[in-house]
Amino acid sequence: MSNTKETLVEEFGHSLEDEGNVCLQPQTEPMNPEEVIQNLETRIKELEDSNLRTYADFENTKKRLEREKTQSLEYAYEKIAKDLLPVIDALEMALKSVDDSEITDEIKVKFKEGLSFTLENFLKTLERYGITQIPAEGEFNPQLHECILQAPSEQHQEGEIVQTLQKGYQYKERVLRAALVSVCKH
Repeated sequence: MSNTKETLVEEFGHSLEDEGNVCLQPQTEPMNPEEVIQNLETRIKELEDSNLRTYADFENTKKRLEREKTQSLEYAYEKIAKDLLPVIDALEMALKSVDDSEITDEIKVKFKEGLSFTLENFLKTLERYGITQIPAEGEFNPQLHECILQAPSEQHQEGEIVQTLQKGYQYKERVLRAALVSVCKH
């Protein structure tokens, strides 16, 4: 109760006597009891408003942290997914290079089958975790594709993708690596 007494004395210039009964003793000028009540009601409204704002700030912070936590958990595999993209590229290049090698046709076929099977299973596993290849056909999309070359083409309209130079991948809605493409320009 002493903190309340000190606060009232500071704010309203009055002292309190009898903890049960509030008696106003003027220290400087006498204050009308209605003024004291009005001042107290104003102070109560200010404190209620302050309390409400603090509670709202707390709730907003709580919601923001929950959203960040959910998003953080949702995209937890993003870094490892980016690190696996060169492995996919290496498997695809190995698959293409089998035809240029000087091994027998029988070994080429078996080697290609093994690489194809490995690459296919690897891509299926990544897809289960939300990592998918970005389609690189049709209209150029600067959010998904990166234009490296512009080339004329009779088979394509201007602004359409002519060739994919490097496949792009996305993790859920985020682009891990944009597809590197050449775009038709007449």
